[in-house]
Amino acid sequence: MFSKRLSCLVFALSSVRVAYGAHTRPVACADGVHTASNAACCALFPIVDLLESDLFDGGECGEEVHESLRLTFHDAIGFSPTKGGGGADGSIIVFDEIETLFHANGGIDEIVDAQRQFMQDNNVTLSPGDFIQLAGAVGVSNCPGAPRLNFFMGRPPPKAASPDGLIPEPFDTVDAILARFADAGFSMPEVIALLASHSVAASDHVDATIPGTPFDSTPGIFDSQFFIETQLRGVLFPGSVFALEVILKHLTDVHSTGGNQGEVESPLRGEIRLQSDSELARDSKTACEWQSFVGNQAKLQSAFKAAMLKMSILGHRQSDLIDCSEVIPVPRPLVGSPHLPAGNKMNDIEQACATAPFPSLTADPGPATSVPPVPPS
Repeated sequence: MFSKRLSCLVFALSSVRVAYGAHTRPVACADGVHTASNAACCALFPIVDLLESDLFDGGECGEEVHESLRLTFHDAIGFSPTKGGGGADGSIIVFDEIETLFHANGGIDEIVDAQRQFMQDNNVTLSPGDFIQLAGAVGVSNCPGAPRLNFFMGRPPPKAASPDGLIPEPFDTVDAILARFADAGFSMPEVIALLASHSVAASDHVDATIPGTPFDSTPGIFDSQFFIETQLRGVLFPGSVFALEVILKHLTDVHSTGGNQGEVESPLRGEIRLQSDSELARDSKTACEWQSFVGNQAKLQSAFKAAMLKMSILGHRQSDLIDCSEVIPVPRPLVGSPHLPAGNKMNDIEQACATAPFPSLTADPGPATSVPPVPPS
């Protein structure tokens, strides 16, 4: 099906290892369209085009983007100087029969299968670690307001599965989360920056009765709404609201879901809140860093980009890899401005930072905000 579009792909990728480590001047790619800082990067442009058209539904910031971004993290954080793991090496694809069974990886088998099938269908010979990080960076570029993430190529194939227990869970304490990240080499500000990923994310498995439930009201936009809305007072469990609506509509007895492990009350209908996010937003060690992202799009972009680069090469030396960041599309600019969701007011904010007031925001007009689920791909 894709033979014409990929006629040169296998040949181009066969030269990738030759070009690793070579510092070259910008070169014109054989397609006559692109240039690259290293000839090895030229082979990636057709893969990027296919990712956009076939995996990401023509360039949407939707479910497959959310899941691909989650996969970059779940593969990479499987790294510890004392407990083992190869970091961002693609072990979650190669040793999927082991790693997808980890409790923290619930539901991740779907995107693992989708990415493996994509690689097979399109004769992509990148290493699994390279492909996971490429797909994540390309996917994020579809979200307005996102930074243009870096992509480095040259990760070797994984040697073994990651040990279980290295991926933080939503029911972990703040201290446990910070300790796990510190073990992998991340500071507290970097941890909070990485959580900007939840601004373009949705949950399928914390409450399995309501798949595609976003963490903020703008899951298709990379913005600070996640940091604002997590600071709002929780008033409901979205699963309980859904069940009540079904009862009222159909007059039948439906089990009310809510208070699942790792879930706390959220502020909006249709929005889910992780226990870990709620506690990180309110803990004295992290609250001011959390609040610092509210309305500060420049910091949000730069901090997330830097933390994601560090995450994407975890377990590898950057000097051993080749910078192919120019293949990542440039995201569209931010749409909208920081605000309170309709129906909320400033006294709904649970102030937690002791050294600075929460930025003053106005609420959207209209009836109370209800957030629709992210539709499946």
